[in-house]
Formats: sequence, structure tokens, C-alpha cells
Amino acid sequence: MPFMPRFTHPRLEDVPLDLALHALADPNRLGMVARLAATERLSCTDAAPCDSIPKSTLSNHLKLLRSAGLIETTQSGREMINTLRRDDFDRRFPGLLDAVLANAAT
Repeated sequence: MPFMPRFTHPRLEDVPLDLALHALADPNRLGMVARLAATERLSCTDAAPCDSIPKSTLSNHLKLLRSAGLIETTQSGREMINTLRRDDFDRRFPGLLDAVLANAAT
């Protein structure tokens, strides 16, 4: 039987504000969210803010973004695809993502 990764995606109602803010506070994670906001979906390696980030660090950033309800990761063949849970996150924390992304660009 092939290995199938299982990812935990919380219900947004269960995500506290401090966890969401913590996930968005790191410049690397914020860059990943900005990339996802600009596209529909990205593979794990394409979501990385730079090529020099170690895979273990990238994996940890993605796990934290998932636990904060910001992204959803699905498997497509051998590739892991990430999508921003924008609509769900905006319903839970109205305006937060827009404000953080707008201020990150300045």
C-alpha cells in the first residue's frame, strides 16, 4: 500500500486569533500566503519564499499555516498542492488577511 500523507485542516471556528496572527507574523510564511493569494494553487516547493529554504523548514511553515486555517494541502499524484482558504478565513476573521497583505507590501 503506498504512503498517503494525511493533513489536518482545522475548522476555522476552532482557530483562535492569536494562532492566525502568529502564522502571519513570520516573513517567510507571510510571503507564502502572498504568493498563494496571487495564484489559485501552488506546489509546496513553488510556495517557498526562496530556493535556499531547507525542506524541513518549509514543511514546518506549511504545517503552521495549515493549523492556522490559512491553507489547505491536497495530494495530486506525487505533488502536494496548497491553496489559500481565503473565503473561509475571511468569514472567520473579516478584513484581517487583506490588512496584513496590504501592509506587507509596503
